[in-house]
Parts: sequence; C-alpha cells; structure tokens
Amino acid sequence: MPVSDRINATLRKVPAWPLYIVGPLPGLWVFWLGLTGGLGVEPIKALEHELGQFALKLLVVGLAITPLRRFAGLNLIKFRRAIGLLAFFYIVAHLAVWLFLDVQDGSLIWKDIVKRPYITIGMAAFVLMLPLALTSNNWSIRKLGPKWRQLHKLTYLAVPLGGIHFVMLVKGWQIEPLAYLFVILGLLALRFRFIQRRVAA
Repeated sequence: MPVSDRINATLRKVPAWPLYIVGPLPGLWVFWLGLTGGLGVEPIKALEHELGQFALKLLVVGLAITPLRRFAGLNLIKFRRAIGLLAFFYIVAHLAVWLFLDVQDGSLIWKDIVKRPYITIGMAAFVLMLPLALTSNNWSIRKLGPKWRQLHKLTYLAVPLGGIHFVMLVKGWQIEPLAYLFVILGLLALRFRFIQRRVAA
C-alpha cells in the first residue's frame, strides 16, 4: 500500500472538530504574552503582526490542500473548512487589534483605509473573506448549490491580496513576506491545467 494511502486511512479516523479547540491557542498565547510584557517594547504592533501571520499561514495551508491531494495523493479535504474558519478567526483578531488597540480613534480608521494602500488591500481581502466565512456551513452549501463553489473561488483573490498586504506592510524588500507571496502564487498556479500536466509528468 502506498504511503499516502496509509496516511489517508489514518486521517479518516481523525475528526476535524479538535482543530477548533487547538487552533485558537497560539493566538491566545500571543495575547497573553502581550499582556505580560513578553512581546517587547511595542506589544500592540507585535501582537498585530503575529495574529496576521497566523492567518496567512493558515490560508496558505488551506490553498495547499487541493494540490496535495492532486499531486501527492494526500487527502486533507475534511480539515479544509476548519482551517479556513480558523484563518478567518485570526484575520478578525488581527483587525480587532488594529481597530481597538492600535488606531483607537474611530475617526482615523477610514482615513487610514483610504490613505494607506497596504491597509486598503488588507481590508479588501477581509471583505472578500467575510462571505466565505459566513457560508462555511452545511446549510449554505445546500441552499446555494453549485453557486457555493463559485462563491468560494473568491479565496483565489483574497489570499494573494493578503500576501500583498504583508509585502507592503514591511519596510523594504524583505525575504519572508516575498516568500509567502511566492508560495501563494505558486499554489494558485498549480490550478492551471497546463501546469498540472507538467507537474504530473
């Protein structure tokens, strides 16, 4: 039996619901570090960064699930909804830190969104993710039918916008944000048929 089949057989016995319990724990731990002085001299900025990066990591994992199944035979589809919702949880937490701890002044929020391109792009990604999170349930899948899959293709726009937001957020051309964006674009490229054929070959 191939290794991927053995792994899939094991994964079929693993439920997805524990992810909803374990997934938020890193964010809660980072929040605790911020409260106790464990995030350095700028804890709010550090907390905002860490939560945003958790979200981006989960979005990358979610994008990787289909290529892993197609090219490696590894089936993680049952975990994709939980991963997507956890990513949205971290996006909301990242946004909440920015709104309530960083900006604080409500009159400045719209000005920041309009004047700072990286915030504009980040908010656009959040708006695109919102209907995806709201429809990540069985009722919506039944109600929307084939339109549900079409709606959730917004992921292919929201995730690269998140990567661009990260690249623009940091000062200068840093390797880490560019690496995230490169991986995101690579995972999206694997969805094109001619690239799929080349990889399969």
